[in-house]
Amino acid sequence: MQSIDPKEIRTSLLHGYLLSAVAPRPIAFASTVDAEGRINLSPFSFFNVFSSNPPILVFSPSRRVKDNTIKHTLKNIEATREVVINTVNYDMVHQMSLSSSDFPEGVNEFEKSGLTMLKSDIVKPFRVAESPVQMECKVNDIIALGTEGGAGNLIICEVVKLHIDEDVLDKDGHVIQEKLDLVARAGGSYYTRANKGFFEIPKPISTVGIGVDSFPEEIKNSMVLTGNDLGMLGNVEALPSNEDVTAFVTDLGERYPNIKTASHREKHKLAKKYLSYGDVDSAWKILLS
Repeated sequence: MQSIDPKEIRTSLLHGYLLSAVAPRPIAFASTVDAEGRINLSPFSFFNVFSSNPPILVFSPSRRVKDNTIKHTLKNIEATREVVINTVNYDMVHQMSLSSSDFPEGVNEFEKSGLTMLKSDIVKPFRVAESPVQMECKVNDIIALGTEGGAGNLIICEVVKLHIDEDVLDKDGHVIQEKLDLVARAGGSYYTRANKGFFEIPKPISTVGIGVDSFPEEIKNSMVLTGNDLGMLGNVEALPSNEDVTAFVTDLGERYPNIKTASHREKHKLAKKYLSYGDVDSAWKILLS
C-alpha cells in the first residue's frame, strides 16, 4: 500500500486522490446573486446535510488550485448571505456540467446551460425549475479553511423554504428515491446515477445485533462467507432455536436431501445463496444445522 504525506505532494494530485477516494458525493447546484443582482449558477460536490432541526446544509466553494482565486458563488454569498441549493437529477446532469464552465463574472449560467429560472418565495436567488428538489437558504456562517489554492470555505446555510416536485412523492408524501433519480460526483470525469444502484440495509437502531464476535469459529473464519455476509448475519437480534433449525432442515431436506451430512463449506455456500436473497433467518438455520 502506498503511504502519502499530504504536505509532500502537489495540491492538484492530492485533490484528485481525495475526490476519487471520497465518492460518490451529492451535488449542490447553487444559485446566487451578487450585490448588483447579477445571477450565478454553479455546482459543488463538497456538500451534505448536517442537521434537520434546524435544517442545515453545508457546501464548500474551494479556492481554485491553479491560481488561488475564489469563485463567484463565494463572493456573492459574502455579499448577500442567500443561496438556493438545487438537487441534480439525471435529466439535467449535462446542463449542470455545462454551467460549471469558468464563465466570466456577471454571465448568467442559467442562460448558458439552457435551464429555467424560477422565482424564489423568500430569497433573491432563483431556483432551477428543472431540479426535483429546491431549497431556499439563508447563510448562517462562512468558515474559511485556509488561504492557499484548494482551501475550502464552508457555507453553513439554513433552509427557509423547501420545494419538492410532486412526481417524486408517494401518496403519503415520502420521497421515492428511484423517481428522484439523483446523480452524484466522483473523481475525474466520473459521476454515478443513484437509482441504478440502490439497495437497502436494515438500520441497526431499534435492535442490537449479536455481532460477529459471538459466531462459532467455523462461521467467523469462513472461506466462503464475505465480510458483507458476516455483517448481515451479525445484525440479527437472536439466533434461531434448535427446534426452528430442526423444522427448517426437515422441510429443506426435500430439495437438499444431504444437508444434514453436508460439510461446513457446503453449508456456507448454501447459506450464502439465501443471504443473496436477503433471507438471513434461513441462512442461519442452514449454518446451525
